Amino acid sequence: MAFELPSLPYAHDALAENGMSKETLEYHHDLHHNAYVTNGNAAIAGTDWEHKTLEEIIIGTYNQGSVSQNGIFNNISQLWNHNQFWEMMSPNTSKMPSELESELKNNFGSVDEFKTQFCAAGAGQFGSGWCWLVRDADGSLKVTKTENGVNPLCFGQKTLLGCDVWEHSYYIDFRNKRPVYLTNFLDKLVNWENVASRM
Repeated sequence: MAFELPSLPYAHDALAENGMSKETLEYHHDLHHNAYVTNGNAAIAGTDWEHKTLEEIIIGTYNQGSVSQNGIFNNISQLWNHNQFWEMMSPNTSKMPSELESELKNNFGSVDEFKTQFCAAGAGQFGSGWCWLVRDADGSLKVTKTENGVNPLCFGQKTLLGCDVWEHSYYIDFRNKRPVYLTNFLDKLVNWENVASRM
């Protein structure tokens, strides 16, 4: 069964007032995300991965040596990453649920310290990649960063929040100001109820 490009959970211009323009979503979702779907489907066609879930393919192909396996991983992982990314944002200002706020305070000392670490991870990721809030195997919450399409599934972690720091995610709206994009993401775009639901 071929994977499909999911529709955005909001209109292309719905995030514009909060810093992510219609043009960015048209390029990012309609072109970049769609390319991962198309290329991922082509890469798994006729292989043992063709009827597996996204999660099974990501875990099964991460760090495999062959070029074909790397091509499968890169596209399927980015397909999954973006599926999560759109759901993690909302055009409506989202109040952080108390259970998530408590977890962040318990693990980072304060919500502000979590935000500081998250932005630092994203800004400090050299080249393309992602920064994440994850629940680790020991139950603790951690901020991590990964290169290219690598995601927390590769390390047995549960993804709570992720921010795309590939240039196509922010360059139209923020040019080379990745730290400003990250701060704006946390302050104006995150759907905190979605994050809390992942705990």
